[in-house]
Amino acid sequence: MKFLRRLLDDLGNRLERNKFLKKIKPIWLASDEFFFGTDKVARPIPHIVDYIDIKRYMSFVVIALLPVVIASIYFWGLRVISIILVSYIFGGITEVIFAIVRKKEIHEGFLVTGLIFPLILPPTVPLWVVAVGVVFGVMFGKEMFGGTGRNIFNPAIVGRIFLTVAFPNIMTSNWQAPFSQGLGGLVKFSADAITSATPLALFKNEKITTDILSMFLGGVPGCIGETFRLGIIIGGIFLILTKISNWRLPLSYLIFLAIFSVLGNHFVSEKIALPLSQILSGGFLFGACFMVTDPVTSPFTKAGKWIAGLLLGLTTVLIRGLSGYVEGVMFSILLVNALAPLIDRIILDLKYKRIVR
Repeated sequence: MKFLRRLLDDLGNRLERNKFLKKIKPIWLASDEFFFGTDKVARPIPHIVDYIDIKRYMSFVVIALLPVVIASIYFWGLRVISIILVSYIFGGITEVIFAIVRKKEIHEGFLVTGLIFPLILPPTVPLWVVAVGVVFGVMFGKEMFGGTGRNIFNPAIVGRIFLTVAFPNIMTSNWQAPFSQGLGGLVKFSADAITSATPLALFKNEKITTDILSMFLGGVPGCIGETFRLGIIIGGIFLILTKISNWRLPLSYLIFLAIFSVLGNHFVSEKIALPLSQILSGGFLFGACFMVTDPVTSPFTKAGKWIAGLLLGLTTVLIRGLSGYVEGVMFSILLVNALAPLIDRIILDLKYKRIVR
C-alpha cells in the first residue's frame, strides 16, 4: 500500500503541473479515496462523530449483494459476470465523462448502481442492451440532476424501465429457467436452457400458482438477481443490522402489500394473488431490500417512510393485477421516488407549525 500511496501522490503532482492531464483529476481523486478513504471530516461540535462515508456505505451494500450475485452465477452461468462487467464499464465511463466536464469528484455511488442494474435484467439480455440501459439510467436518472445525492429517481430503475418500454420483446419474453441441478450454470450454456413463464406471468395469464419453496430458493424464471429470495433476505437483514438501511420502508412495504393482496384477492381473486405469492414472486423482495431503502430517493421522515410503504404496496398490487404489465415493483418505486419530496414536505409542515407574526 505504501507503493500505491507514493504512486498516487506522484501522479497527483503531475496532474497539477500539466494543464491537459489536470482534466482527469476526478479519476485520480476517486482512486485515492477508494483505496485510502477521504480526508474530508466535519468538526466535532455540534456533529456526532461517525466514520461512515459514501465509500463505506456503498461497500456494505455491495457486500449485502454478494449472496445474490454468487447465486445468480450458479443459476444463470458465467455470462452473468459479463453482464455485470458491461454495466460497470459503460456506466462508469458515463460517470467519468460527466465528472471531467463538470470538474467534479467521482463518487462511489456507481459501485451500487452498476451492480444492482444488471441484477434486475433478464438473464438472456443482450450485452449491447445492458450498455444502452445503464448509460441511459446514469445520464437521465442521476447525472441530469447533478450527480450522486441530487438525483430524484433511482438510476437503476430509470434504466430498467427505459429498456422495458424501448425493447419490450427482449425484456418481457423468453424467460430462461435457471440451472439448478449439480453445478448449475457453471457447466452449462444458454443453448441448453429451457424457457418458461415467470410465476407472475403464469398467474396472470393461466391462473397457475407456483410452488412456494421453488420461488424461495430460486428454482423459477425471473430477473438475474430476483430469484434467490433467501439470499435477498439475508442481504436485507444485514443492511438493517448495520444501519445502512432503515427497517421502516421494507417492513411497511411488506405489510401493505400483504393487506392489499388479501383485499384484492377477496374481490378479484382471478387477477390478484394471495400475499405469499405476491411477496415471493417478481422483484418485490429485491426492490424492498435494496432499492426502496435508497436514502437519496426515498422519504427521510419516519412517518414518510410508512406512507411510502403504503403507496408502494397499493400500486404494486394494482399494477400487477389490473394493468398490462405483470410486474409492478419498478413502476411503484419510480412513482414513490417522484412523490418523496412532497411526502416529506407535508410531514414537516404538519409536525412543525409555522410561526405567524
